[in-house]
Amino acid sequence: MGRYRAIMTDTDREYISGEGDPSESQRLQSVSRVRSRINDELAKDIEVLEEHHPELLEELRDVVCEERGPDE
Repeated sequence: MGRYRAIMTDTDREYISGEGDPSESQRLQSVSRVRSRINDELAKDIEVLEEHHPELLEELRDVVCEERGPDE
């Protein structure tokens, strides 16, 4: 079974992190795609979870809101 992505594709991760020497245009396009997924798709997913499976929404919040140290 294949892996699903979260908010970023492997390419988005590479371009945003600067791996593979992306052009500035490629980097900005990835940033735009990820921003769109956060503001559009993730918002819709949160609404569904809030109504139909609040336990999963809490798990999502735990991951997203977890404080990470500077090395993580």
